[in-house]
Amino acid sequence: MTGTAAIVGGGVIGGGWAARFALMGWEVSVFDPDPEAERKIGEVMSNAARVLPMLYEAPMHARGAITLVGSLDEAVTGADWVQESVPERLDVKHKVIAQIQAACPERAVLASSTSGFKPSELQQGAARPGQIVVAHPFNPVYLLPLVELVPSAATDDSIITRAKEILTAIGMYPLHVRAEIDAHIADRFLEAVWREALWLVKDGIATTEEIDNAIRYGFGLRWAQMGLFETYRVAGGEAGMRHFMAQFGPCLQWPWTKLTDVPEFTDELVDLIAGQSDAQSGHMGIRDLERLRDDNLVAILRALKQQGAAAGKLILDHDSSLRGPLGDGVPLVTVRRVVPVDWTDVNRHMNEGRYGQLFSDASEELMTHVGADRDYIAAGNSYFTAETSVKYLNETHAGEDIYVTTRVTLGEGKKLRLWHEMHRASDDALLATCDQFLLHVSLETRRSCPPLPQVAEVVEKLAAVHAEGTR
Repeated sequence: MTGTAAIVGGGVIGGGWAARFALMGWEVSVFDPDPEAERKIGEVMSNAARVLPMLYEAPMHARGAITLVGSLDEAVTGADWVQESVPERLDVKHKVIAQIQAACPERAVLASSTSGFKPSELQQGAARPGQIVVAHPFNPVYLLPLVELVPSAATDDSIITRAKEILTAIGMYPLHVRAEIDAHIADRFLEAVWREALWLVKDGIATTEEIDNAIRYGFGLRWAQMGLFETYRVAGGEAGMRHFMAQFGPCLQWPWTKLTDVPEFTDELVDLIAGQSDAQSGHMGIRDLERLRDDNLVAILRALKQQGAAAGKLILDHDSSLRGPLGDGVPLVTVRRVVPVDWTDVNRHMNEGRYGQLFSDASEELMTHVGADRDYIAAGNSYFTAETSVKYLNETHAGEDIYVTTRVTLGEGKKLRLWHEMHRASDDALLATCDQFLLHVSLETRRSCPPLPQVAEVVEKLAAVHAEGTR
């Protein structure tokens, strides 16, 4: 699913929305009167274009264009999705929403990135309240999948349905917040953690770096793949959540935290926090920190994807939805992808083991193409690799667009031989080759045997066509 998105407000969040939509094949119009908007959005898009494709094995949609336009009306005219990301002032949002509704289609989803206002507050005085919904994302929008989707009682059901479909189609997870509440769900939780962190620093208990270390070396890793309640269920041991609640429930009455008591927001507190933060991270520029954050997120998300867990399961499912048939080209293009950061070694180029994975992925695509897919394997048949020879011809670096072509050079009986070539997409340079010999095997006997007739027929035809194509 692709379409046209309008982004009103091109700051960190608006720019992230623009990048996410564009990289998922949408045409994007952005309106922001900031004279620096083009530069800022360009930098966000550059970050996003480098890392988001690293999450996927399947080829992504052709990238949509991001166009900065001179007026709000021009941005939203004809849009399927309008994302309002202007400053958190209700009067400003009311004014902008009125301008949007005067020019955008009635069928468009009009979503606000607000982290605090309820949709009913945004709908006050609106021409079409039913069109408005909160879609609150998390930074960086182009990598993190969560969107808190918050309607009010006045929001049309059709808008909610379309919003869910569109967000899912661009690889995000719409968390339908069923009741209006200030700051929705996630930010309320984050606010409690932030408040307690401020007290710990103010009272001299911990520095900003020590608090960050407590999160990233400990419970943050658990939260990334299990969240809060599932983590505590495991902590309850064999007896589960009920035992955990019985064991730790009384702690809620102990003075472990400041709860809702807020430290006075003084210049001294700001100086203390800012000074410690500068000491912790001031040696790095903002773009360096963003790059480090994005690379770490890609590695974590890809690890979760490999396990089919948490946010990784969302990416895995979305990746599968992007896959299409290989077609009938000679040779077949079996892989199109971007090299992810976790495929590189200490020399900062692609690790040799990853070439094996890449060519294995190409073979898997060929297997699916000839009918030796997961159902075929589940029925007790498969091809096993018996011999592989890889030649490394050029360096390959993280972030590079690559593709693999595959020829069937032998397809007789139980024997299958494949010739893979890996190319850099920007100049078609040959980066590596792989000669791979496979045998068809019965998974019941674990011995070689002829493939089933429907697979054998396709393999033999491919071998003949590919042999003809080399002459």
